[in-house]
Amino acid sequence: MKLNWRPGTMIYPLPALLVSCGATPDEYNLFTAAWAGTICSDPAMCYVSIRPERHSHDIVERNMAFTLNLTNRDLARATDWCGVRSGRDCDKWHEMGLTPVKGVTVPAPYIEQAPMSIECQVRDIMRLGTHDMFIAQVTNVIADDRYINPDTGSFDMEAAQLIAYCHGHYYTLGQELGHFGWTVCKRNKNHH
Repeated sequence: MKLNWRPGTMIYPLPALLVSCGATPDEYNLFTAAWAGTICSDPAMCYVSIRPERHSHDIVERNMAFTLNLTNRDLARATDWCGVRSGRDCDKWHEMGLTPVKGVTVPAPYIEQAPMSIECQVRDIMRLGTHDMFIAQVTNVIADDRYINPDTGSFDMEAAQLIAYCHGHYYTLGQELGHFGWTVCKRNKNHH
């Protein structure tokens, strides 16, 4: 039997991201976000949605830039902690032992310990309700070479042990089920 639920945010899992922002070391801040994702391939564009009352909202709006840092098992504690603490009250970088590195193409720093960081320049802000959506163009991607497959040159998701968010819980990503288009390729012994 199918049940009808009231409208809500039911698209899961979502990325568990640490978003970094600020233009100078004294302004640098981090916040945890799951309301984020890809919205266009060419040009590469993504978004992050932030509540207007959050400390980082003003920082991102003022600088029109942010960096999405993918998180993994090693960053799980910091990911949760940065989501329940305010940068108004503490230095999240210091408290979590994270290293800010000056952005390459945007003023926002990236996290040295992150497996991948995506620098973003804000192009538009949509005021939606509980959150404002910051629509941004990707200007640079920084990948930790420990997670690059030497045979293909691609990012190795399994080696990175990325984490996802689902209804208030964090999960590691599971085993690969297939690759895009595998259902129309010649039968592969590893995929059903």
